[in-house]
Amino acid sequence: MAKKSESPTKLFVLDTNVMMHDPSSLFRFEEHDVYLPMVTLEELDNSKKGMTEVARNARQASRFIEEVIGTSLANLEEGCPLAKNGNQFSSGRLFLQTNVTSLDLPMLAGSKADNQILGVVAQLQKSFPTRQVILVSKDINIRIKARALGIPAEDYFNDKVLEDTDLLYTGTKDLPQDFWDKHSKEMESWQEAGRMFYRVSGPLCESMLVNQFVYYEFEAPFYAIVRSQEGNSAVLEVLKDYTQQKHNVWGITARNREQSFALNLLMNPDIDFVSLLGQAGTGKTLLTLAAALTQTLDKKIYSEIIVTRVTVPVGEDIGFLPGTEEEKMNPWMGALEDNLDVLNKTDEESGDWGRAATQDLIRTRIKVKSMNFMRGRTFLHKFLIIDEAQNLTPKQMKTLITRAGPGTKVVCLGNIAQIDTPYLTEGSSGLTYVVDRFKGWPHSGHITLMRGERSRLADFAAEIL
Repeated sequence: MAKKSESPTKLFVLDTNVMMHDPSSLFRFEEHDVYLPMVTLEELDNSKKGMTEVARNARQASRFIEEVIGTSLANLEEGCPLAKNGNQFSSGRLFLQTNVTSLDLPMLAGSKADNQILGVVAQLQKSFPTRQVILVSKDINIRIKARALGIPAEDYFNDKVLEDTDLLYTGTKDLPQDFWDKHSKEMESWQEAGRMFYRVSGPLCESMLVNQFVYYEFEAPFYAIVRSQEGNSAVLEVLKDYTQQKHNVWGITARNREQSFALNLLMNPDIDFVSLLGQAGTGKTLLTLAAALTQTLDKKIYSEIIVTRVTVPVGEDIGFLPGTEEEKMNPWMGALEDNLDVLNKTDEESGDWGRAATQDLIRTRIKVKSMNFMRGRTFLHKFLIIDEAQNLTPKQMKTLITRAGPGTKVVCLGNIAQIDTPYLTEGSSGLTYVVDRFKGWPHSGHITLMRGERSRLADFAAEIL
């Protein structure tokens, strides 16, 4: 390791929580070197038992470490190259702590794991004064302690899709007032299967994405979806206006522009994946359930509706629950019940008996599933709703979305401002991840719902509290 001291590459010391969060973090530091203190290995060992995501990640991290180190003991001092098993992204080396730390930090009491890691970083700084030694941890407290001791410390950013969630794709584009002046020179228009299409060309078309909504709200309002885009030309399809009563979905009409956009995505069988973002009360669950019931019971496109959500409580957990999988999930499904009540009241003429019959029919078609039993399943011709998706990691999101078989539609709902899972942030949430990765795919659509439609009290509370 001494021969590396002249190198301008950095030496990153990893905390255990980084590897438990992302086992492949070892290979994410490009040309820089990675150092693992013995405490980190000890903590990985303590966390490996069980079936939780953390335990799985701990086991995977240990496997990666063994793959890199191999069986040779001679090269541990010089570090083991990380470019193994086809991994071309990292050209650095992996070092393990092979000597006892002699540096004592009197400010830190006891032999707590965090304090031992800080001791190791301080020792490395002393041993390699010409090299930048940086601690990487997802734990805020250890980063604060490190800064107090003059040790550089960073969060693990590699899993962040976006640095600033304000830049997250909203699914809409506001057209300027001079749009038609600049884009209608060689415009073509035609009708196909009762739908109106326009081919426009101009500078704005280059930044458009497939299935992005565009709207023009001046003298002649225009609402369309981008159906295809090539170079500086795009094909726009005029949208169905779901704010009108004649286009109601299970008795529900859109109350604003974004809700109408969302229903255009939810009611289109050619779109397999929909993500809806928005704060509480914007109508995410209600619109999705209305579209799901219409397409399952009336149009028979899907055979049943499957609803799942992450069971992260806001307060204290309520302990073990008796009953079947459905019964155990019921306390988490209050939002589903509330929305079904609203949808059931839309049919005024049917009377109490008719409504009770409809309710029973709906109940037979909606299945509530726990996420814990999703591995290895395949859903055929199902309408899969993933609620509270902001609490999922990108890996869990991949596990769920890849359950979809032929004819299945997946809808992810969530509010990235309400994350309850430890170590997940707005930038690294699985919901942010899928919105960013799926944008522009012809069979997916995204919309960020802006306006709360619950009540004036809820809107005011969301704004000022």
